[in-house]
Amino acid sequence: MAAEQEAVSNKRVILSNYVTGFPKESDMKITSGSIKLKVAEGSKDTVLLKNLYLSCDPYMRWRMSKLDRPSFVDSFHPGEPINGYGVAKVLDSTHPNYAKDDLVWGSTGWEEYSLVTAPQLLIKIQHTDVPLSYYTGILGMPGVTAYAGLYEVCSPKKGEYVYVSAASGAVGQLVGQFAKLAGCYVVGSAGSKEKVDLLKNKFGFDDAFNYKQEPDLDAALKRCFPQGIDIYFENVGGKMLDAVLLNMRLRGRIAVCGMISQYNLEKPEGVHNLEQLIGKRIRLEGFLAGDYYHLYPKFLELVIPAIREGKMVYVEDIAEGLENAPAALVGLFTGRNVGKQLVAVA
Repeated sequence: MAAEQEAVSNKRVILSNYVTGFPKESDMKITSGSIKLKVAEGSKDTVLLKNLYLSCDPYMRWRMSKLDRPSFVDSFHPGEPINGYGVAKVLDSTHPNYAKDDLVWGSTGWEEYSLVTAPQLLIKIQHTDVPLSYYTGILGMPGVTAYAGLYEVCSPKKGEYVYVSAASGAVGQLVGQFAKLAGCYVVGSAGSKEKVDLLKNKFGFDDAFNYKQEPDLDAALKRCFPQGIDIYFENVGGKMLDAVLLNMRLRGRIAVCGMISQYNLEKPEGVHNLEQLIGKRIRLEGFLAGDYYHLYPKFLELVIPAIREGKMVYVEDIAEGLENAPAALVGLFTGRNVGKQLVAVA
């Protein structure tokens, strides 16, 4: 008990200043605070976490800016720790739903230890026969995103043609595998030969191409989809979305998950082919994983057996140590990562 009352060092990743343009490692700094490994007496519904893994996700770039327009997330505050999704162990709790030694995933700070006063944003981990790191990816927010965007938003039918951009990332690699499980023909795009090979040889995509080597995206899509696209899982935006609109089939569906090509631009690119939505009766719908967390038990019923039976695979890119977290996050926007980028806190 005495040891728990003593303050210990707590390494943290702090946002230095609001970011414009591409983020840099220097926009974040590593500092060290202190924390007691015991929830203070009288604190209600509070959970103390030891963070194990932290998730690097593209939406975090929005939060590094001072947002001047409506957004589904708030800005980070300069001088305070960044936060996002992570996997953690409960060290102490005054909340009835969480007990010491429980494993959880959900919203936490980019620090060694976090005191969480909104534990409704944490989900208890029930299956520990798979890597805990998977709860930053295939079994966490990216997994729910892929599942909800494909099955709930797009309702795939056997034999349909599915295109996934940023297909080797945390979400895209799963969308392609879910679409194959649904009996679809699947093509993905990525930014290197290594990633294209992953899509075809590890994730089971029917075809894939390196968008950086395609001077004409419209021509590339016509080559891959001579009969057109039924479902587009949108992760990129900009010129990619413009080209896709020209290649959608009648009553096609577009699930708008992200637009990573636009996040670092001070003025987003325009999309010029929106008239295609009308004549082709295309449905374009944005969505958030949080809208579908009520389906998490159903999601696990599909994914846990698929992992155990080798029907789904997942590639992770793990940065070791909290001090390497800024470089890992920045690397998302240059395509440096291969697979799901996360940080092992240690």
